[in-house]
Amino acid sequence: MNFNQSYISDMEKRYRTTFINSLPGYKSLHMLGTISKEGHSNLGLFNSIFHIGANPPLLGMVFRPDSNDHDSLQNIKQTKEYTLNNVLPDWFEQAHQTSARFPAGVSEFEPCGFKEYYIDPFKAPFVTESSIKIGLELREIIDVSLNNTKIVIGEIMHVNLNEGVLTQDGYVDHVLAGTVTVAGLDAYFLPQGLGRLPYAKFI
Repeated sequence: MNFNQSYISDMEKRYRTTFINSLPGYKSLHMLGTISKEGHSNLGLFNSIFHIGANPPLLGMVFRPDSNDHDSLQNIKQTKEYTLNNVLPDWFEQAHQTSARFPAGVSEFEPCGFKEYYIDPFKAPFVTESSIKIGLELREIIDVSLNNTKIVIGEIMHVNLNEGVLTQDGYVDHVLAGTVTVAGLDAYFLPQGLGRLPYAKFI
């Protein structure tokens, strides 16, 4: 099968969205925890997290064009802090529900069955049920003029890991952590390790 740009553009909108979102394959999956300046927590599901650098430790994420009832980005702009929390197999259905369009100001934590967890003095809520919790501080927001999305870059300020997840050489083992991954917007998977290889060198 071969699809050119014209054919892709002519696809029915929802079909095209599903096609393009699932095309890159498995993606990183996190619940984004934020809080407003008034103290209202917010939780949403994101599959657009990517590594930018280790020194300083930076992660990026993509936000789709703003909508009136989308609190997460507004909260990040206000408080400059947010969290990323992995999804576990027992909780993937509840995590999926956090992507529903809740009314502005309504927290997804309790309705979706999650508990808030705080590390003082960090303001943003972590997800108690997650085995990997990352707290970030906003460093930059980049506007993407091509499609009106925004790239949010944060510096890692806190990391909270369950026992047994971190190996002796600093590797965070997501298989042991039980981390769920996603392809597209609604297909969830558990990763299966094939092995770790030594640093590649030219022979």
